[in-house]
Amino acid sequence: MPTVLVRTPYGRRGFVATVSSRLLAERGLQVLLQSCRGTFGSGGTLEPFRERDDGLATLDWIRRQPWHKGLLAMYGASYLGIAKWAIAADAGPDLAAVVVAASSSDPRSQTYHGGSFSLELALGWAYIAAVQQLRWGKLHQLFFRPRLRNALQTWPLAVADRKLLGRIMPHYQDWLAHSDPDDPYWDDRVFSDAVERVEAAVCLVTGWHDIFLPGQLRDYRRLRNAGRTVHLTIGPWTHFALGLTAKATKRAIEVLRAYLIEGTGMPPGAPVRVYVSGAQEWRQMSDWPPSDTQSQEWYLHRCGGLSPARPVPSKPDAYRYDPADPTPALGGPGLGKARLNNAALEARPDVLTYTSAPLEKSLEVIGPVGAQVHLGSSRVHTDVFVRLCDVDTRGVSTNVCDGLQRLSGECPPAAADGTRRANVEMWPTAYRFAPGHRLRVQVSSGAHPRFARNPGTGRGLHEHSELLPADQRIFHDPEHPSAILLPVRQVT
Repeated sequence: MPTVLVRTPYGRRGFVATVSSRLLAERGLQVLLQSCRGTFGSGGTLEPFRERDDGLATLDWIRRQPWHKGLLAMYGASYLGIAKWAIAADAGPDLAAVVVAASSSDPRSQTYHGGSFSLELALGWAYIAAVQQLRWGKLHQLFFRPRLRNALQTWPLAVADRKLLGRIMPHYQDWLAHSDPDDPYWDDRVFSDAVERVEAAVCLVTGWHDIFLPGQLRDYRRLRNAGRTVHLTIGPWTHFALGLTAKATKRAIEVLRAYLIEGTGMPPGAPVRVYVSGAQEWRQMSDWPPSDTQSQEWYLHRCGGLSPARPVPSKPDAYRYDPADPTPALGGPGLGKARLNNAALEARPDVLTYTSAPLEKSLEVIGPVGAQVHLGSSRVHTDVFVRLCDVDTRGVSTNVCDGLQRLSGECPPAAADGTRRANVEMWPTAYRFAPGHRLRVQVSSGAHPRFARNPGTGRGLHEHSELLPADQRIFHDPEHPSAILLPVRQVT
């Protein structure tokens, strides 16, 4: 009988892995559920993301068992998905299909998105890994949220784990100490270069507000460019949404049965299926990003304006970013609710807003979103955070997508007039703005604690540093045309 491998660091009685595995087994699939090294009875020590050797050894062991006959497949979400990417390229020709949800082959890019540090995610995950096997682990996790909120306000970053748990958490300390892109620590923890060699059919499921979305879409592109069989589903979900879990499990059943039992290959339907928020409808597409969009630049203007018209001569807008009172995160991909009323955030003096006129007709933005912000700063080390919002007819501003870019030293270099252009990669989206609604762009220098505050010193994440305010100027004139870059699709 064919076998589906599920490897998890969260225990073989964990809700998601247990339910998904049971549903697969009840539908005629043989499932092997295995604890990763150093977790829940598996010997050794957990070394996050270093799953390649153990995963390949497990596949070789399965092949020698009398109860396994025929093909192999793998399924996993989040960390479980990373464990699948670790071995998918070298698993062998009998690996028929892989289903990965809310995950990516490159955990490093998520840990340091935009060159910053994903503080809330890193500290929260390290805490769960540290307490989940303790006798009182469940009691620890019951009080996880309030304890985490307090610890996330700690400075310097290197003592936040002690504030949270009362002792050092090695995984968290490792991520602080090994943030350099060329650090050998990540050599056997990032698997992106191997994705294009994956010969098995791949099914990807994710959400518009998932923390791994940008990386997962890069995995899709690598597979598609290499001519591999890959299907993609993107829904209106966060990382922990039950809807995402349900859809991923349903797709796993469909795909794995098709390959392992029925022998029919990928189930029928377009290779890409996305949910368009605002329109509240699912769309089938032949590829991602769709080919029928047109890139539009919506420029920042004086007096808080936003439009496709080129900017006119104007003075820059200014604000002060104070890392001792960091601009807070409100919604967006993370551990909480994704879409919220942004009124409290937009009322802060360290957040600039630029708003369009009411739309005369619907506007669909479907694809990668980015921004180019021309900045003048009193610090060479600073951050630029950009957010796209939908302002409804009542004036309520709700976030759609966002992104952050860290500027370090002379990267990017300054122009002759001292300004620097920050190219901000934002979360992709599929969103319809309704007639009468307005587009709004926020510009600030932080989203704490989703991203660690920038102290303005350029010192390492693991080092103690004083907190230096940054006086920021955002330019929007013909020589410095700051803009958000939108993939716009005509609505018929």
